[in-house]
Amino acid sequence: MASWNRQSRFVYNTFKSFSSKLLPKSPIQSPSPRLNSSSSSLFYNQFKPSRLFGSPSISGNFNGFKQNQTSSLFSGIITRRNYYVDSNQIQHFKPRGFKSWFQNPRHMFIVVVVGSGVVITVYFGNCEIVPYTKRKHLVLLSKSIERSIGESEFEKMKKEMKGKILPAIHPDSVKIRLISKDIIQSLERGISHEQVWSDPGYAVEGGSSHNEVDGGETLRAFTEVEEENGVENWRKGEEMLDDTWVKDSRKKGEENKAKAYTDHLEGMNWEVLVVDEPVVNAFCLPGGKIVVYTGLLRHFQSDVEVATIIGHEVGHAVARHTAEQITKNLWMAILQLILYQFIAPDFANAMSNLLLRLPFSRKMEIEADYIGLLLMASAGYDPRVAPQVYEKLGKISGASGGLEDYLSTHPSGKTRAQLLARAHIMEEAINMYREASGGRAVEGFL
Repeated sequence: MASWNRQSRFVYNTFKSFSSKLLPKSPIQSPSPRLNSSSSSLFYNQFKPSRLFGSPSISGNFNGFKQNQTSSLFSGIITRRNYYVDSNQIQHFKPRGFKSWFQNPRHMFIVVVVGSGVVITVYFGNCEIVPYTKRKHLVLLSKSIERSIGESEFEKMKKEMKGKILPAIHPDSVKIRLISKDIIQSLERGISHEQVWSDPGYAVEGGSSHNEVDGGETLRAFTEVEEENGVENWRKGEEMLDDTWVKDSRKKGEENKAKAYTDHLEGMNWEVLVVDEPVVNAFCLPGGKIVVYTGLLRHFQSDVEVATIIGHEVGHAVARHTAEQITKNLWMAILQLILYQFIAPDFANAMSNLLLRLPFSRKMEIEADYIGLLLMASAGYDPRVAPQVYEKLGKISGASGGLEDYLSTHPSGKTRAQLLARAHIMEEAINMYREASGGRAVEGFL
């Protein structure tokens, strides 16, 4: 009987030692009573041996004890990962869910490092240099997608304007096409383009182009004396405005020997369209689709005035302003979603438009003015007329400057005229115009 008792205790101690290695240690250990003689007898009574089959066995009470210990064992293993014990042996429950992942400093460090690497790669992998101004801008839209967007919008517009598109042989259509041809040839020289572009075709409702009209010399609207007097009047009347960002970006680009990005102009299929609508507007879609409304031609009848506006619109295409605007809208949307967490949505929209969207849009217009001024001068159109064109355009649109400049996507006509008349670029454009007038074409000016 004594030997069996020793065997039973040996089995119990072995099981207890095994379970203690698997179960988590309690932060506060409670003292366990020692087994004295009475407890030993109690243990013996509870685990009375049975000799039913000639071998000692433990009765049903031990089975219950075993089940309790086993359930406690597995419950400890399952819940072990849901808490941790600090240096003071105090248990703390671990937070669950996605939020708990970010509360780990190691995880946050990984997120910051990987996120910064992605942002840097995307930025420097998609940064481009704008011709002439040498401004660095981020464009996430590929040139193929940008061109397809312009072509699809052009086809859509032709369907909407069906019946209002002037035929290719109309005098206004011939005039716009000849001026556009001069501007495009000037652009070809300005970027030192190796590929010879075809002459701009005239788009018709059926989708085909007509190239039967050959180029020729266009008439100049103003004499040399009249335009000199116009420039002198500008110099006496207006305050000089700041355009140092253009000088700074050009200087920085020259120091870094930055090369302007013009790959998006490769294989450009230029088309011209004149719409019979009393709208004072013109634009150039990505892909070289130039659209002019007859309402504009009613106010600007001379070739040099029209060349100023077409040069400006082509400048937008050269600088990829449409693709840049789409990229900026993406970042603006992300910024607004962040601001929505702290301020009212209406206030966030108003501030983002006033401080980010509108200033950026006005900056793009000034940039297109500068590029267009060089294009028209290289094409043989006097650039000194451009300030008068923009002032006239501002009077037609009714813009008065001042506070309206901060609430509009375009600078006022007066502001644009002042910038062009006073800017250093006017000297470059006049020298280029004189070279072109003397039959000496200037190349690589963009």
